Amino acid sequence: MDTILFIAFPYIAVILAVGFGIYRNVVNRFTYSSLSSQLLENRQLFWGSVPWHYGITLVLLAHLLPWIIPGAARYILSDPLRLVVLELIGLALSLFTAFGLIVLIIRRLPGNSRAHAVTTWMDGVILFLLAVQTFSGIGVALFDRWGSLWFLSSIVPWLWSLVRLQPDIASVVVLPAFIQFHILTGFLLILLFPFSRLIHIFAIPLGYLRRPYQVVIWYRDPRQGASQMTVRLGTTKDR
Repeated sequence: MDTILFIAFPYIAVILAVGFGIYRNVVNRFTYSSLSSQLLENRQLFWGSVPWHYGITLVLLAHLLPWIIPGAARYILSDPLRLVVLELIGLALSLFTAFGLIVLIIRRLPGNSRAHAVTTWMDGVILFLLAVQTFSGIGVALFDRWGSLWFLSSIVPWLWSLVRLQPDIASVVVLPAFIQFHILTGFLLILLFPFSRLIHIFAIPLGYLRRPYQVVIWYRDPRQGASQMTVRLGTTKDR
């Protein structure tokens, strides 16, 4: 069972996410976005989207950087004071992220907002899994302390063994079941990535950098005349 969970499942999740993500981009590029509901509820979306996006970005970086540069992370965490400060910052960011996610979930509940009308069943699955992942991460931070250190000595070697195609699960199978659950939920989200609106992370609008200027003409009272302006990339210049 450990071989299936910590070797086969991570490979399946990543391969499926990359393969179907590319397929979706080629075959149905229009769906390669988040299908924004900002026009429906701008204010409530702000209080959910901003904490969620900033919080989850920093939390993911806190997981990713020690994996990429474990030597530097080990040096930074070798000082007890720095370790405590970083653990507290990580917990605060997790709570900030959780607040944003709760707001995003509430705005899509039945009968609570217009956003529910454009919510799919996959949105519900993803929001549920994100909530499980976020709050299990908070639980790990609270009850399995000093995760910054044991992450380097247990999870990082396992992840690199997967990258090298020489899987070694010895360091991860001895972790508490709650931490293993948190890890597997993360790979489940990766697996579902290309089937949901989370795929918009990779929809970077680089094409806008090559687009020509767009001429916008404002029609006002004839006595005041018309103002013709040139707009590009969200900035305006009077002509």
